[in-house]
Amino acid sequence: MSQPSRRAPGEPRSERLAALEQQALQRLGTIESGFFDEAMPRLSKAADHGGLWLAIACGMALSGRRGRRAAAQGLVALSLASVVTNVFLKPASRRTRPPAGLVPDTRVPLRAPVTTSFPSGHAASAAAFATAVLLEQPALGVALVPLSVVVAASRVVIGVHYPSDVIAGAVVGVVVGVAASAVPCGPGGSTSPPREAGR
Repeated sequence: MSQPSRRAPGEPRSERLAALEQQALQRLGTIESGFFDEAMPRLSKAADHGGLWLAIACGMALSGRRGRRAAAQGLVALSLASVVTNVFLKPASRRTRPPAGLVPDTRVPLRAPVTTSFPSGHAASAAAFATAVLLEQPALGVALVPLSVVVAASRVVIGVHYPSDVIAGAVVGVVVGVAASAVPCGPGGSTSPPREAGR
């Protein structure tokens, strides 16, 4: 695996942060774990284009009126998070993805993400969906929070995001999830399935 650059005196703060985050990625890459090497890459892939959350929403919709409303709130939040992240924030940041070689190749997705790195679209979508569901149906939302955290963290483990990308994406997702709770949808309202392009 490649060596991250060392911090030099007078180095801009953004470059220092990038160097520290590359070191963190490399340390994660040295951890031998079946969960990191197998489970997290699969979970990350399952969340591509919002597929994992859409599947969960479909299951929720079968549980009754409250489940349908919570699912609708979650999908609205996911859609809004995707727009905010991919249309506005990613083009503005222009941050490149972590360099290759920081984590084992077995963790790296076969198809590299084509969007910029900051913030993480997966983290934003996960946090938005879980937050919106939590506010609408707390008992179910509490169960989704750990899953959303693992999905977000998986993006760092597989080497396609820096930790700060994921943290920023999660913050965006929580804010959007709270805002989406004010959008009337589900029974008594309407919503449509999302198109989550961010990775």
